[in-house]
Amino acid sequence: MSRHLTIISDAWFPQINGAVRTLDAVKRDLESRDWHVDMITPDRFFSFPMPTYPEIRLGMVLPGMFKRLLDPDRAEYVHIATEAPVGFAGRRFCVRHGLKFTTSYHTRFPEYMAARVRGTAGAIYAYLKWFHRPAASTLVPTASMAAELSEHGFENLRVWTRGVDPDNFHPGPKTLFKNLEGPHLLYAGRLSVEKNVEAFLGLDVPGSKIVVGAGPDLANLRRAYPDVHFLGKLEGAQLRAAYQSADVLVFPSRTETFGNVMLEALACGTPVAAFPVTGPIDVITDPGAGALDENLAFAVEKALTASRADAHRFSKRFTWERTAELFENQLTPARPGEVPAPRPVNAGRVSRR
Repeated sequence: MSRHLTIISDAWFPQINGAVRTLDAVKRDLESRDWHVDMITPDRFFSFPMPTYPEIRLGMVLPGMFKRLLDPDRAEYVHIATEAPVGFAGRRFCVRHGLKFTTSYHTRFPEYMAARVRGTAGAIYAYLKWFHRPAASTLVPTASMAAELSEHGFENLRVWTRGVDPDNFHPGPKTLFKNLEGPHLLYAGRLSVEKNVEAFLGLDVPGSKIVVGAGPDLANLRRAYPDVHFLGKLEGAQLRAAYQSADVLVFPSRTETFGNVMLEALACGTPVAAFPVTGPIDVITDPGAGALDENLAFAVEKALTASRADAHRFSKRFTWERTAELFENQLTPARPGEVPAPRPVNAGRVSRR
């Protein structure tokens, strides 16, 4: 018998980020196992681009709109993935109609905003704590993120780790950067202030620095670092080739909840150098995967000695099947007593990929 899940999210295609990749992977896995998954996202409302982050569209959800999309008398399971306008409207609807739901915490908005406007973190944490309080559980990507949120007064936190698709990211020959001096140090991600990219670009280390990604800081960074090779946004086979051809992925962010690009690089056999902060400390837990150090140059030097074979083997610990299982096992019937609880999923289910 098919089960019905409604996911409410401000993050969805055409955005490409960790939240979207995670939700899409979970949706596809659940649908392969007789779930019907309905997405309530900004494209179902009038929306406009978010200032400084135009890839994200903010939906304008007027009172009464949600009932056209989610019947409170027929809802089975509801997950609210984001805290922006669509997620806010979904939360209000569920609370008003007495529907149980789960939530997830994908983005460190307090730290993102504090990087732009000082003194805003406290107010944003207060809003987020209020937002997630009614949830049966709030899913967070790592244990260290759960510990941080617990210190801010969040409750009912559950760790929901991430995965990587080995069909898309896997070892291969080094086909790029052959005309550049080695070692080849790669950054992959959004180019914006909260990503701390300049901590990488300003390193005094041998080799070539290569940047894959776009964002509001791209033009300024190009001017400030003329010796850095900016490739723009890459996807699919081109992104995989960049990972495969790099010697180290440098991950300079201090404001991540996880950092999916680390898994993508590891799956291609590329070790990671990062700061020992939330995200990297939960992913790079073995010397074979790379190195963590407050001195990022030292982390790069150490990561260059890691084995590519070890990095690839380490990545196999992270599968989207496991991510979907953890998600499914936390789902709560929207109408307790009327909707059966989901069957526990065997955590040892063999990967289909």
